Amino acid sequence: MLVRVDRVAMAVGTPPRAGVGKCATPARGCGQERPARRPEPSWDAAGKAEPVPREAARAALGERGPVREFPPLTQGERCVATRGGTEHGRIRAPMSRRKKREAAVFYLFIAPWVVGFLGFYFGPMISSLLLSFTRWDILTPPRWAGLANYRHMLHSALFWQSLKVTALYSLVSVPLGLALALAVAVLCNQRVKGLALFRTIFYLPSVVSGISISVLFLWVFNPDFGMANAVLSWFHIPAQQWLASPREALPSLIIMSLTGLGGAMIIFLAGLQGIPEELHEAAAIDGAGAWIRFFRITVPLLTPTIFFNLVIGIIGAMQTFTQAFVMTAGGPEHSTLFFALYLYLNAFRYLRMGYASALAWVLFLLIMGLTLLVVRSSRNWVYYGGA
Repeated sequence: MLVRVDRVAMAVGTPPRAGVGKCATPARGCGQERPARRPEPSWDAAGKAEPVPREAARAALGERGPVREFPPLTQGERCVATRGGTEHGRIRAPMSRRKKREAAVFYLFIAPWVVGFLGFYFGPMISSLLLSFTRWDILTPPRWAGLANYRHMLHSALFWQSLKVTALYSLVSVPLGLALALAVAVLCNQRVKGLALFRTIFYLPSVVSGISISVLFLWVFNPDFGMANAVLSWFHIPAQQWLASPREALPSLIIMSLTGLGGAMIIFLAGLQGIPEELHEAAAIDGAGAWIRFFRITVPLLTPTIFFNLVIGIIGAMQTFTQAFVMTAGGPEHSTLFFALYLYLNAFRYLRMGYASALAWVLFLLIMGLTLLVVRSSRNWVYYGGA
C-alpha cells in the first residue's frame, strides 16, 4: 500500500531515493534485509504515541550510524520503510459516505446563490462592461464605438451637473445624517419610561417605502398649502418655494433625507450598549463631566460603528434616485439631476444603453474609490479595543 508522506525522519548519511516502497518490500542499501515495518508504538489515553527508542529503530531497520528518534505519532500516522530510509507520515483516508453526503448537501445549498450570482450579478456586469463600448438603442444590434461613450461624458454639461449635484448632496447629507443619528441614539440609550415607543417612532420611517415618503413630502413642501410653510408662518418667516425653486430644491431633498436615519440610529444604539459602563463610572469618579466622557470615551470606542455607517451612507447617497425621480424629475433647471437619475434617463428615456452602461461603470468606480479612500483612512482614526 502506497502512503502519502508529510514528515520524514531517516538515518543520517543515507541519501533518500525517489519513490515510496511498499511496506512489505525489504529496504536495500545497507547490505542486509530490514523488516518491512517499524515496531508499532503503544498509544496512550490522550491519543499520543511514545517516540520509538533509538535502539529499537536501529535493530528493526538494521541501519548503520546514528539514527534520529522519530517525533511522537498521532492518531492516523504510521512509519513505513523506504529504499532510502524510513518515512514517517500520515495516511490519507478515503472519504467516507457521510463526508461525501455532507459535501453534496453543501454544494446543493450554495447552488441557488451561485446560479443567482452568475445569472443576475456577474453576468450582467460583464455585459454592461461590453455594452459601454458600443452604441445600442435596444431596437437595433449594438455597434462597436470604442471609447466614444467615455469621451462624450467629458464634454457633456449634464454629466458634470449630475456629478456636482450628487457630490453636494453626499457631502451635506451624510455627515448631517450621521450626527443626527448619533444624537438620537444617545437619547434612546437613556433609562426613561416609554423608551421602546420612542425607538419605534424614530426607526419606523426608515422601513417605509421611498416612494411613499417622497409622495408625502410633495405635500409637505408644497409652496401653496404645504406643512413646511405653515410651520414657518408660526415664526413669521416668509413662505418658501422649496421644490419649485432651483436654489431650494436640493436643500429640500437633504432635509427629507434626515427622515431615514433610523437604520444608522439602531446601529449606533447597538454600539453604545457595547461600551462598558465601568469606563464612564471611573471617569466620573475622576471628575470628568458628561461632555468630556462623551468625546473622550464614547466617541473613540464608537469609531468602528461610525466607520461602518459612514461607508454605508456614502454608498447610499451616491446612488440617490427615488426622491428626485418622484418629486422633481431632475428639475427645476437640473438642480436635482442626480447621477443615478441621469443614468436612468439616458437608458430608458433616450434609449442610449451603451452610454448608460458607461455611466454605470463610472458610478461604480466612483463609489469603489470613495469606499477605498475611507477604508484606507480608517487606520488613522478608527479605534478597535482589542488592537
